[in-house]
Amino acid sequence: MAQTRTEDFRLADGRALRLTYAEPDGVTRGGLVVLHEARGITDTTTAMVARLAGEGWLVVVPHLYPGEAGSAEVGHDEARDKVSELSGDSVLAATDIGFAWLAEHGLAADRIGVIGFELGGSVALVVAASRDIGAAVTVSGGGILEPLSSGLPALVEVAGELRVPWLGLYRDDSDQALLQQVEKLREAASTAKIATDVVRYRPEPGAPEAWQRALNWFDAHLR
Repeated sequence: MAQTRTEDFRLADGRALRLTYAEPDGVTRGGLVVLHEARGITDTTTAMVARLAGEGWLVVVPHLYPGEAGSAEVGHDEARDKVSELSGDSVLAATDIGFAWLAEHGLAADRIGVIGFELGGSVALVVAASRDIGAAVTVSGGGILEPLSSGLPALVEVAGELRVPWLGLYRDDSDQALLQQVEKLREAASTAKIATDVVRYRPEPGAPEAWQRALNWFDAHLR
C-alpha cells in the first residue's frame, strides 16, 4: 500500500499550507485533491488516500484547518468548533494550493479532480462550482439546505453553478428527511450546464459501490 507523507508546502507567491500526500508506484493516471472530514485527517482518510494512490492517482490532502497542528485528527467537539470557523474563501484557498502542488508535479487542470467525504464532500461541491478542473465527487456531504458554517453556502444554493462534472454519492438509508434533501440537491444540480449525477448507494462495509462509482467518474472525465 502506498505510503502517505506530510509536508509544509510554499508557493513562489508566498502562499503556504500543510499537505498530506501519497504517490503511485507506477504511471500516474492523474491527480486528486482529497478533502478531509470534520475530524481532520483520520485513519480512514489516510487509508483512502493510500488506496487511491494504489489505483494510480497522485493524491494530495490540503489541511483545511489553520494553526500549527493543521488538520491533525481531533475529537467531535473540537471538530464542530473548527468547522464553524471555515469560510468559502478559506477552503477555496486551501484547495487551490493543493491544485498548485499537483500542477508542480506536471498535471494539467483537466487531469485533476477533487473528492471529499462528509465535510470534505460539501467543500468539494463548493470547489466544483468555483474552479475549472476535470471532475468532482461528493461523498455524503452535509450542509445541503443549511450551511455547515456561517461562512459556507448551502449546497442547493451553488449546485446550479457547477462548472465541472460532479457526482454526488449518498447513503441509501431510512432517514427520509435526508433523502428529501438529497432529492432537492439533485434537482438543483440538474440545472447546471455540465454533467451531474446523484446516486444513493447501499451502506455496505467499505462502500464498494460508492468506491467504484467514484473511480468510474474520474476515469470518464479526467483524460
